[in-house]
Amino acid sequence: MRLDFWRRGGRDLVADEPAAATAGVDPAAAIKALAHDAATMGREAAELVGALDDLVAAGARQAEGIGAVAAQVDQMVAANRAIRASMADSLDSAREARAAVERVAADVSAAADTLRAVAGAAADITKIALQTRLVAFNASVEAKRAGEAGRGFAVVAEAVKDLAQKVEQSSKQIAHTVQHLDARIQELAVNIREDGRGRGARAGQPTFHAAFSRVEQAVAAVASAAEQNVRSCESAQQSVQDFTGQAHKSSQALDQAKRRACGFLQQSERLLEVSADCGADTEDTPYIACVTELAARIGERFAQALDAGEVAAGDLFDVHYEKIAGTDPQQVRTRFVEFTDRVLPGFQEPVLEALPKVVFCAAVDRNGYLPTHNRRFSQPHGRDPVWNAANGRNRRIFDDRTGLAAARNQRRFLLQTYRRDMGGGRFVLMKDLSAPIFVRGRHWGGLRLAYQF
Repeated sequence: MRLDFWRRGGRDLVADEPAAATAGVDPAAAIKALAHDAATMGREAAELVGALDDLVAAGARQAEGIGAVAAQVDQMVAANRAIRASMADSLDSAREARAAVERVAADVSAAADTLRAVAGAAADITKIALQTRLVAFNASVEAKRAGEAGRGFAVVAEAVKDLAQKVEQSSKQIAHTVQHLDARIQELAVNIREDGRGRGARAGQPTFHAAFSRVEQAVAAVASAAEQNVRSCESAQQSVQDFTGQAHKSSQALDQAKRRACGFLQQSERLLEVSADCGADTEDTPYIACVTELAARIGERFAQALDAGEVAAGDLFDVHYEKIAGTDPQQVRTRFVEFTDRVLPGFQEPVLEALPKVVFCAAVDRNGYLPTHNRRFSQPHGRDPVWNAANGRNRRIFDDRTGLAAARNQRRFLLQTYRRDMGGGRFVLMKDLSAPIFVRGRHWGGLRLAYQF
């Protein structure tokens, strides 16, 4: 049926050519040539998909970097806006302080007036004290003349004279202190009121107004710089946003291109499968025969192990993947790994020598988990993740497009083309041929056979 289809398709493809040109065409040779062309097309498509994968990954890293830069620019904008607002508040505060100083100057002048009044009162007190001393002196003279009768009055007069003397001395001290204080207050009032250019205060001497002027100028300069920073940061912010939008569009375009390339790759893979199903011998025929037969034998061996109690069904189909500490890339363990370590090498290892160009042969469960790899790829993990990725590939989950498709395929076989990541940025272009593994009719996973072009 398929051969007739391809015969009809072959005639359709060359319908515009003379019938003599198609006479005597060997269908098997045509199919083999078609398979070869499909393989070449698949190889190119896989290269394209891989290149697009690299571009998408690079774009994701760039987007992450751009996001970090955008966040930093946003922070700078916010910080400079805060500085600008703070400087505006500082300028208002300086102006309020200047007004407060003006009020202080007025209060100082009032205090000076009060001190003058105090000085006048002290002078009056001094005069009164002097007069009191004179009166007391005269009283004491009269008391002495009165003799014994004026003795008590003489004591009072002497006390009044001493008090007047003390009051006079205190009043003079007050007047002297007030005089010095008045001079200082006058100087302070002049310094507060004048602008420091020599009027009232000594030329070149700092004044409150001059100090506040310098503060206001400094605050205004900072505010101006902050405003300039805000404008610059906002411009950079807009540029980053524009670039982010362009990067997002580029990423979408790359994703679309990748999807189309993947579709193109799948079509080439499907052509290879159809070519193989036609019965003609192609370069993939021996590999297909090997992987399908071996997958069936593994399924039978698993069923025998269940019957013999060698492994429990719950363990064989266990999907609880426990992380293995100290592994990078991450390795995991299930309850069936000891069983597969005993059973699978006997099936997998001989294939490495039986066919040319084989890179690996390994069974995976339906989630892409590879419990038991070939011995060459089952080395214990060390400290170098790049070396581990190339040499310690067992106990890992390969849920990429190729790995997951091979694990979940239930057709007779699945032929894929892909770039194998060997770690350290090194890739190898290969074919991945897989066949499903069934245990008592239940899908366990698949057997993957990878070989180079």
